[in-house]
Amino acid sequence: MMKKRSISASKASLVLFLCQVISALDVPLDSKLLEELSQPPTITQQSPKDYIVDPRENIVIQCEAKGKPPPSFSWTRNGTHFDIDKDAQVTMKPNSGTLVINIMNGGKAEVYEGVYQCTARNERGAAISNNIVIRSSRSPLWTKEKLEPNHVQEGDSLVLHCRPPVGLPPPIIFWMDNAFQRLPQSERVSQGLNGDLYFSNVQPEDTREDYICYARFNHTQTIQQKQPISVKVFSTKPVTEKQPILLTPTGSTSTKVELRGNVLLLECIAAGLPTPVIRWIKEGGELPANRTFFENFKKTLKIIDVSEADSGNYKCVARNILGSVHHVISVTVKAAPYWITAPRNLVLSPGEDGTLICRANGNPKPNISWLANGVPIAIAPEDPSRKVDGDTIIFSHVQERSSAVYQCNASNEYGYLLANAFVNVLAEPPRILTPANKLYQVIADSPALLDCAYFGSPKPEVEWFKGVKGSILRGNEYIFHDNGTLEIPVAQKDSTGTYTCVARNELGKIQNEVQLEVKDPTMIIKQPEYKVIQRYGQVSFECIIKHDSTLLPTVMWLKDNDELPDDERFLVGKDNLTIMNVTDKDDGTYTCIVNTTLDSVSASAVLTVVAAPPTPAIIYARPNPPFDLELTGQLERSVELSWIPGDENNSPITNFVIEYEDGLHEPGVWHYQTEVPGTQTTVQLKLSPYVNYSFRVIAVNEIGRSQPSEPSEQYLTKSANPDENPSNVQGIGSEPDNLVITWESLKGFQSNGPGLQYKVSWRQKDVDDEWTSVIVANVSKYIVSGTPTFVPYEIKVQALNDLGYAPEPSEVIGHSGEDLPMVAPGNVQVHVINSTLAKVHWDPVPLKTVRGHLQGYKVYYWKVQNLSRRSRRHVEKKILTFRGNKTFGMLPGLEPYSSYKLNVRVVNGKGEGPASPDKVFKTPEGVPSSPSFLKITNPTLDSLTLEWGSPTHPNGVLTSYILKFQPINNTHELGPLVEIRIPANESSLILKNLNYSTRYKFYFNAQTSVGSGSQITEEAVTIMDEAGILRPAVGAGKVQPLYPRIRNVTTAAAETYANISWEYEGPDHANFYVEYGVAGSKEDWKKEIVNGSRSFFVLKGLTPGTAYKVRVGAEGLSGFRSSEDVFETGPAMASRQVDIATQGWFIGLMCAVALLILILLIVCFIRRNKGGKYPVKEKEDAHADPEIQPMKEDDGTFGEYSDAEDHKPLKKGSRTPSDRTVKKEDSDDSLVDYGEGVNGQFNEDGSFIGQYSGKKEKEPAEGNESSEAPSPVNAMNSFV
Repeated sequence: MMKKRSISASKASLVLFLCQVISALDVPLDSKLLEELSQPPTITQQSPKDYIVDPRENIVIQCEAKGKPPPSFSWTRNGTHFDIDKDAQVTMKPNSGTLVINIMNGGKAEVYEGVYQCTARNERGAAISNNIVIRSSRSPLWTKEKLEPNHVQEGDSLVLHCRPPVGLPPPIIFWMDNAFQRLPQSERVSQGLNGDLYFSNVQPEDTREDYICYARFNHTQTIQQKQPISVKVFSTKPVTEKQPILLTPTGSTSTKVELRGNVLLLECIAAGLPTPVIRWIKEGGELPANRTFFENFKKTLKIIDVSEADSGNYKCVARNILGSVHHVISVTVKAAPYWITAPRNLVLSPGEDGTLICRANGNPKPNISWLANGVPIAIAPEDPSRKVDGDTIIFSHVQERSSAVYQCNASNEYGYLLANAFVNVLAEPPRILTPANKLYQVIADSPALLDCAYFGSPKPEVEWFKGVKGSILRGNEYIFHDNGTLEIPVAQKDSTGTYTCVARNELGKIQNEVQLEVKDPTMIIKQPEYKVIQRYGQVSFECIIKHDSTLLPTVMWLKDNDELPDDERFLVGKDNLTIMNVTDKDDGTYTCIVNTTLDSVSASAVLTVVAAPPTPAIIYARPNPPFDLELTGQLERSVELSWIPGDENNSPITNFVIEYEDGLHEPGVWHYQTEVPGTQTTVQLKLSPYVNYSFRVIAVNEIGRSQPSEPSEQYLTKSANPDENPSNVQGIGSEPDNLVITWESLKGFQSNGPGLQYKVSWRQKDVDDEWTSVIVANVSKYIVSGTPTFVPYEIKVQALNDLGYAPEPSEVIGHSGEDLPMVAPGNVQVHVINSTLAKVHWDPVPLKTVRGHLQGYKVYYWKVQNLSRRSRRHVEKKILTFRGNKTFGMLPGLEPYSSYKLNVRVVNGKGEGPASPDKVFKTPEGVPSSPSFLKITNPTLDSLTLEWGSPTHPNGVLTSYILKFQPINNTHELGPLVEIRIPANESSLILKNLNYSTRYKFYFNAQTSVGSGSQITEEAVTIMDEAGILRPAVGAGKVQPLYPRIRNVTTAAAETYANISWEYEGPDHANFYVEYGVAGSKEDWKKEIVNGSRSFFVLKGLTPGTAYKVRVGAEGLSGFRSSEDVFETGPAMASRQVDIATQGWFIGLMCAVALLILILLIVCFIRRNKGGKYPVKEKEDAHADPEIQPMKEDDGTFGEYSDAEDHKPLKKGSRTPSDRTVKKEDSDDSLVDYGEGVNGQFNEDGSFIGQYSGKKEKEPAEGNESSEAPSPVNAMNSFV
């Protein structure tokens, strides 16, 4: 791809056809070149296919195109030529194909409805626009209808129909009340997609007379309103709950077709009480993530950007506590045509070949048809270079006359696609677009790119030369790009010079020269350093640079990657930054940035500000680095290093750290050598042979470490034999027939000389063999093959270099590779210790059969059968590993009364050997687990029914169950314990002859021949004897009742109180309470606490002539109360009448009132004689209440309120609040909130249009006329 350059916006349109070129011929985006090349027309702008216009405004149908020469334009209307010269209302813009139809000066939009198509033509072809369908927007009035009030039973469902007039485009529907407040919606009340208002169930608060449906028509900015609908909710019978039913859609199934790429909206609204909850699922799949949304309280399922994969059955389920109902919507996603491969412009040279491809998809599959210059290709002029093959046009050996614009039309029943693509055949000699003698400047050692932008048809060949008469450039040091650019990957100083590019094709040749200059890089040779400065001191950072003499550098300082503070304390010099009178806020990182036109470098240093010490000020800082390092007494293995300490900066130097660099093996890496006390300035250093040493010294004090000193001179020690051999020598086989010998190699300075190698030696141990040796390079592993399996070897590894061997190494013992053990352990015996533990014994295998390191033995054991159930189950083997050469092991966690198998295997480093024969053993019976459950049911006065489940783990044969039980009194004391043995085959028992109203505790367990298992406990209570009579005891061993009882509750009732008494049997110190309530009422019992242990209580504050229920209970005794008693208070007695007029307090009150009235009359008389007005009257005269309007004589309405008999949506001033304006702060959801800030007014036809002036005239003094107040819906035109 050729290198592209930016061009001015004014000429960008000229290159549109170049954005989609597909051929061997690329055209650079050069404005001068493009102005000279011929170009077929290209449509650049057009109106939408479906164009709905405002009937009150001029119609503008856009058609813009570009080409060379500029194209001419023509139009068709409804398939025939549209002669715009014959219609005075129609004009075409100059140098454009855009039509302007004048509607505002008398034209009618309806007259110009139709299908329009634009054609742009020049000598190279003709391009056509889409079919543009012009339709005029419509906002018709609501049809007249008589609306009856809706009378609905509470809890029933209700649908308020909107049925807006059919407009173009369809209106937006919303519901509001008489005060222009949006009606609240919820899960119970919501608006459907068709605009109707649905009530899942009505409530009394739904009663109102101003349910108003509004329709907003966007194009005409008009709002129409339906007449108010009245809803009255009545409750003549108890409200019953109702199962869900669907209000919409109806039936159990429905279908919906949606187009690919659109938004799919599915709706389910249900009736029911309680209000049903809606849930959506897709049958056989999941709802698409990230594209699924739920709206309208989950009643609407919204899927955006639908595709064919979204087809399927969608189920909505409406559910409440009484049941559910569902509806299945079968969704089919069709698709208007969409591009797979749209045809793209083709630029060819004469004689070249090319293709235009037009591929589209859709559902159903679209039909592909071709046009040439706007004419169906079947009747277009013949072109021998063109061949149509379905969705492809093939061009062979084109000529200049083959230039044309082709149209591809892909259509199906849901729409069409139309694309223009031109074939432009150009024959042009080479042109070089790069300016002559262009200068390129680069930094040394960086890439250099020299441009040679070219164009020609056929495509030219490009060659590069250095110098005017130099030879052609070839070789790996150059890269030649397809767009003509020459790349020098690493430019050097000698790359400077003149370079010539030559472009040639069969129509001509042209050349161009460019200049290359290679500059020295910019460097910071003295970088800013870390500084510690005390508060109020002065600090300076240096930044000394070196740069190419022809480049002008600029130096900039930053603090913490931001500009320096605007403070006169910061002084920027040529090579430094000085900060005067340092403060704490100056603490931070300072960066010096050096920029040239070609490169940029930077360096940073940290400034630490410390507190100023007491007078005299002492500055504590890291020591300065030592200097004047000197080496003396050079020997082969030692040298003496001396230095001069730097300034300690008021903190004594504690020690010096000496580091070294090995310039021969690890240049640039500094290693720790040693350290000495701070009082010492010389040190004798031990050296290794064959190391090129440099040393540096770092001083350390309590503040920190100094910067390293400058390196000392280098000292190369002589080579020598290695002093040491490799460490960590091991011999471990990786296969049964090899021995892998490994070691840790010596580091570079340990080699003591060049040519480091290793002598690896080995021999079999305990065998009279000679050492086998091999010398290997500087590696760390050697593999010996063909060894016997797992035999010991003696191994040694010796280092050597060009000067000789290291000392004799020590020997280590290794082994060749292991193999799996050969034999299994024998004589496996099992000794069962108890029902859950066994001990297994085995004979060890001979060590030579292990064929490896003996790691231990593994015992595999598994349960075969539970002897009590005689059933087999899935075998789960368990493994226990016994390390070392053990011959026995314990098997814990066995299950009693079970049959087991086991085998034993020996283990080495390679793996496990063969298994011993399976050994069978059985565990004896054990005690069972607790019964799986114990339930106590059916309590009566003297019996309880017990049910239980057998133990989960019987661990043997059950012999019986043991039941123990005992009563518990109110102080949790236990009575005598009774024990019962129950046969093992029983699972329930009815326990009789118990005490009534008594709590019992039960203990229950199972038994085997071994003993009793763990027990399960439970508690239960027998019920109370409602007659309050103690039954005679039946049977022996009967437990006496331990609970108290209250009986013989009696009442003596008067008019407003009742005396309650009772008899109590049981422990002393019981705390009683009395509960009472109105007989037959569902209200909660009222509770009164009885003080002390009395057996009577007086209930006060009762209602005369009322039946009451009463019962007595004891505090702290759960569930214990007496039986209920019912009594009735006496009727109200006529009270003695008192003559109020004879009461002293009443006579005094009347006298005071009379005196107060007399004083008021005197004050009023005095003010009236003075001619004054009451303050209230003054306010009434000054501010007439706008809420008070006279009633019209003609229709009896207040103000100008309309009864809507003329079916006008809204009249001026109608439905206006008392102050005639709608204040936004009055409601968070008022109609004002939906406005777009456009003033509007209502026309005489009742429609509301966005041109209301908002002016308010002064009211007449009489108040008989309605003022022109601002409309309360002056923003309604933009409501959404």
